[in-house]
Amino acid sequence: MNVRSMLSQAGVATLSSALLVLAAAGTATVASAQATIKIGELNSYKAQPAFLEPYKHGMELAVEQVNAAGGVLGKKLELISRDDNANPGDAVRVAEELISREKVDVLTGTFLSNIGLAITDFAKQKKFFFLAGEPLTDKIVWQNGNHYTYRLRPSTYMQVAMLVPEAAALKKKRWAVIYPNYEYGQSAVATFKKLLKAAQPDVEFVGDQAPALGKIDAGSVAQALGDAKPDAIFNVLFGTDLSKFVREGNTRGLFKGREVVSLLSGEPEYLDPLKDETPTGWIVTGYPWYGIPTPEHKAFLAAYEKKFNDYPRLGSVVGYSAIMSLAAGIKKAGSTDTEKLVAAFKGLPVDTPMGKITYRTEDNQSTMGAYVGRLAVKDGKGVMVNYRYLDGAKFQPSDAEVKSLRSGE
Repeated sequence: MNVRSMLSQAGVATLSSALLVLAAAGTATVASAQATIKIGELNSYKAQPAFLEPYKHGMELAVEQVNAAGGVLGKKLELISRDDNANPGDAVRVAEELISREKVDVLTGTFLSNIGLAITDFAKQKKFFFLAGEPLTDKIVWQNGNHYTYRLRPSTYMQVAMLVPEAAALKKKRWAVIYPNYEYGQSAVATFKKLLKAAQPDVEFVGDQAPALGKIDAGSVAQALGDAKPDAIFNVLFGTDLSKFVREGNTRGLFKGREVVSLLSGEPEYLDPLKDETPTGWIVTGYPWYGIPTPEHKAFLAAYEKKFNDYPRLGSVVGYSAIMSLAAGIKKAGSTDTEKLVAAFKGLPVDTPMGKITYRTEDNQSTMGAYVGRLAVKDGKGVMVNYRYLDGAKFQPSDAEVKSLRSGE
């Protein structure tokens, strides 16, 4: 054999070896991609850290527990989170990147109602499964509801419906309302007025205050509400807006001798910052993590405190339950195929720290409930007292009503 032939054969052998190495690497890459179930999650982390940092912890705990138990369909769950900058346009761009670049199998998350609605529409256009964890707007499962979108948290309608019997029992005639001027606040107040009027026909609404989200002039708002001379107030503010409003209301005596019914104000995320400024006696929805005696919540609380050396917030429960819902749905579907997953979520039962919930076949809304009670101050900190858990299944419209609301699907 001449030298040229020997060199030629050596080159072929080298090339063959290189191709084999590349092929093996490619196979390993594909195997790696197939070895996990990717959950794409987007949220307003920078804009709403009080709720969403505990929320992310809840997701992380659930992923850890699911994977420790063997994963789903023999695969580990992988959580890929992105910030949506609290902007609908950015949220859609992030969702697109999660699907096209990260190759996620499902989408979940969102906090603000306008962001949730943007991703609801995106899921419809892309025919891609989306579990909305936190946004409360009814439109996600009703007017804008679609085949591909499910929602975990009890909706605006559900939580308001839990509070209306309490409000009606007060027998107060003149009501004022205050709410953040965007989809969630507008929807909450419209529902409250409708349901309270039905329960108490002689009710009057004597004042509306609707500051822009995160931009409240609390002194002016408190003064205007006081000038309206209401017998009671319905409040929908949360976060820093709530803290500023409470401080100014306390200073001006707005709450003295007046009943206040307040959405979300018993959630630790919004209650804890008030400390000893917490207004006592308010009727609220919330999450009294310190006093829930059920076995499922005790187990969740112990695991959460062990992992994070901290107590859970409601966001922690929502994040945890979102991952557990996806795990249960994928297991039932036997696949991450969108259509199979959509079908699997119809009537899907899921075990959560709040007990067993079900995703309704009528509107893709879960039956997760909420705690209703009153606010008090204990050891210099706001707490809920005289609270009870209300099953979300009992605070939803009839199937016929839902069908008419989803007529555009």
